[in-house]
Amino acid sequence: MNTCRCLLVDDHPIVRRGVRDLLLHEQLCSEIEEASGGEAALEAIRREPWDLLLLDVALPDKHGLEVLKETKLLQPRLPVLMLSLYPEKEFAMRAIRAGASGYLTKQSAPSELLTAVRRVLQGGRYITEALADQMAEALEAGVEGALHARLSDRELQVLRLFGQGKSVSVIAEELALSVKTVSTYRARILEKLSCQTTAELIRYAIDAKLDE
Repeated sequence: MNTCRCLLVDDHPIVRRGVRDLLLHEQLCSEIEEASGGEAALEAIRREPWDLLLLDVALPDKHGLEVLKETKLLQPRLPVLMLSLYPEKEFAMRAIRAGASGYLTKQSAPSELLTAVRRVLQGGRYITEALADQMAEALEAGVEGALHARLSDRELQVLRLFGQGKSVSVIAEELALSVKTVSTYRARILEKLSCQTTAELIRYAIDAKLDE
């Protein structure tokens, strides 16, 4: 059995159980510790070294990309594989730039997860064909031309939720933030996207296909 010690971070117990059983069955890891939030994950990373971090993007207390960035300060050589419900076009490029070794959506087949884990444990990166195309387009453009490329990770997450038609109060509850904080994010997003109203934000998100 591989002696890999894995830290699995996801707020859904069923997801954690499925990933844990898969990795143990395939003997890719000898020890798996679970965490349901970003702060608990960072506490574990501060406490001891790990061989692999499987990290969800959407966590209840801290955005996964923020956890990724802090992780890379604490354990720079730790391979991090991001798992997310979000489509690759939203966060994959940001995750790779922040130091992730790979990015998979949770709709991926179990066999693809196993392939990705093996690749990153060997020191490589796992890039899907869709992400490779996205990176190539970004290179051709020189810099990402979309206005939402200027947004922070959290701002992009808030914009996406506005695009789904959710109100400030619903977004606040979903992200475990105060209404005032979400309103502050809304104001920043309006300024960065040169929009005047929430309706314009929603239209922008839909046109940019950020509402999926």
